[in-house]
Amino acid sequence: MSKAPKPVFVCQECGSQSAKWLGRCPDCDAWNSFVEERAVEPSAGGGGLAAGGHRYSMPGGTGGAKKYADIENSDTARLTTGIDEFDRVLGGGIVPGSLVLLGGEPGIGKSTLLLQAAANFARVHGPVLYASGEESEHQVKSRGERLGVGDAPLFLLAETCVERILEEIGRVRPRLLVVDSIQTVFSLKFQSAPGSIGQVREAATQFLFTAKGHDLPTFLVGHVTKDGALAGPKVLEHVVDTVLYFEGERHHSHRVVRAIKNRFGAISELGVFEMTGGGLRPVPNPSQMFLAERPTATPGSAVLCCVEGSRPLLVEVQALVSTATYGTARRMAVGIDSGRVSLLLAVLEKRAGLVLVGEDVYVNIAGGMSLDEPAADLAVIAALASSVRNRPIVQGTAVFGEVGLGGEVRGVPQAPLRLREARQLGFTRVVLPASNLDDDSRQQADDAGTTLVGVRHVGEALDVLLG
Repeated sequence: MSKAPKPVFVCQECGSQSAKWLGRCPDCDAWNSFVEERAVEPSAGGGGLAAGGHRYSMPGGTGGAKKYADIENSDTARLTTGIDEFDRVLGGGIVPGSLVLLGGEPGIGKSTLLLQAAANFARVHGPVLYASGEESEHQVKSRGERLGVGDAPLFLLAETCVERILEEIGRVRPRLLVVDSIQTVFSLKFQSAPGSIGQVREAATQFLFTAKGHDLPTFLVGHVTKDGALAGPKVLEHVVDTVLYFEGERHHSHRVVRAIKNRFGAISELGVFEMTGGGLRPVPNPSQMFLAERPTATPGSAVLCCVEGSRPLLVEVQALVSTATYGTARRMAVGIDSGRVSLLLAVLEKRAGLVLVGEDVYVNIAGGMSLDEPAADLAVIAALASSVRNRPIVQGTAVFGEVGLGGEVRGVPQAPLRLREARQLGFTRVVLPASNLDDDSRQQADDAGTTLVGVRHVGEALDVLLG
């Protein structure tokens, strides 16, 4: 008589395992994170076992090693979703057999985007299976009526069992699979609750081998923690081919899809959408949207030429500096790292002679956009100095450049992309690092009637920007 497998306690934060329950994880120091997980008895056999004692083999493998030069490339055409902004983030479309993970805050629009993409895909390429573990078929149908799904060959399945979803794949034979969400499905191979480390890992692995074995592109919706990271084990992000984050502020109509990992395209690509009553609408020119309500001749406002992936964007950097009403000055930043703002304030005081010790400082990236590239430094400094001196930046000016601790303005990558975007939106002057100036840039600027001003130091940049 076979013995039942012993229970194992698994940390839900990092995946660490223990033979007994622990109040605090010794690996990640998380409290009360251990949950009992019990796998069914594995079948007898040899090696090649995945986590949980289950045997897997990569589909398409030959069972032996091949010489690199003998392997033929297989260039497979990408499949479009019918949403240009979404295709851009995916690297040009969906790769057959790929596994994509889409994460985001609750209510941000993940299910709406995937339902729109699934309906468009079904009309062009064939049947799509949409497996929902959080909504019934009637709830999904109600949202689909609002989005105008119509008579697309879209099959809805309200199911949380992985094995039953795989059975429906064999019956429907879809060209695309959507699972909403990976935290709600479970495998019969484990007795633990859905969303646990073992269940998420097992479900993701089964969907991976189904996707690769049947050339079935699969989208998994993932929950995020309160810190904004994808919930579940880190192996979930390693298993999938592409990781997308759906971002946006609840009080703004626009949404941003960002690629964090992509085996078939560039990372850090950006797709911009506008949330409307009829679903998500792609925004082909987000720079105009971000600058649509920008006031003119207002102190504390600067236009930044930034780059997200391969896409140039113009965004407004706002700063407000006012006398502190309490003993300690307050520092607040929205859409940009507050530590970076503190560093730039120190540079302004030490290298530009601006006294900010007793001033409250507020920095905001208008429109709910988030920036993390060093090229935003010069625009932040320009906005801060403009607010301190109560003098607006010369109208029609765009800015970009990295600022060092010595006050020097350093060159940034992809300067031609930034300059082209500024010219297209009618900016007549661009202040940029002197090291980014070259003959080609000057010639193109002269042809378009744009003035390029190269600066080497913060003080020089402020003289140029504030007149």
